[in-house]
Amino acid sequence: MGLVIGIIVAVVVVLLILYVIAAYNGLVRARNAFQNAFAQIDVQLQRRFDLIPNLVETAKAYMSHERETLEAVTQARGAAMGGLSAAQASPGDPVAMQKLASTQGALASALGRFTAVAEAYPDLKANQNMMQLTEELTSTENKVAFSRQAFNDSVMGYNNRRQAFPGSAIAGMFHFGPAAQWEIAPDHPETRDAPKVQF
Repeated sequence: MGLVIGIIVAVVVVLLILYVIAAYNGLVRARNAFQNAFAQIDVQLQRRFDLIPNLVETAKAYMSHERETLEAVTQARGAAMGGLSAAQASPGDPVAMQKLASTQGALASALGRFTAVAEAYPDLKANQNMMQLTEELTSTENKVAFSRQAFNDSVMGYNNRRQAFPGSAIAGMFHFGPAAQWEIAPDHPETRDAPKVQF
């Protein structure tokens, strides 16, 4: 009788250990998934950052007396790159994601003002280089929006796995912290839509 109880206890312990391992591995996979999703955002934001100086340079010849607008776009780009760097260091960290949302919102706002001012320059709108850059920027903005959605979905999956019992017990034991989604900053509601950069 003692041998049977010993075998049952051993089987239960082995099953429990296997369950803990499976739950831990699931949390690791979910965390890696949202970090990978953030890496896709990173690629698209870097593409956006690379396009903006070309856009500003092309517009400079036409908008020489709009220096303030051009400088605002350049400064917003620099701040947005800083926000991205903070988020790269810790994807999903609430403070880093808030900074990313805020700086990207400011960049979208600056690009929106740039577009509004550029509308007054028909020669700039007709410039082939400008048209190509704005089309690439619009395409990149769409990719950023798609990547942001994929990231947020991955973060939600991770947080659900982390918060649901019994995963919450495993997450607590192994210090799997919550991840923050990339939400639109309340002070930049215009970033809910991609900036309008068509000329």
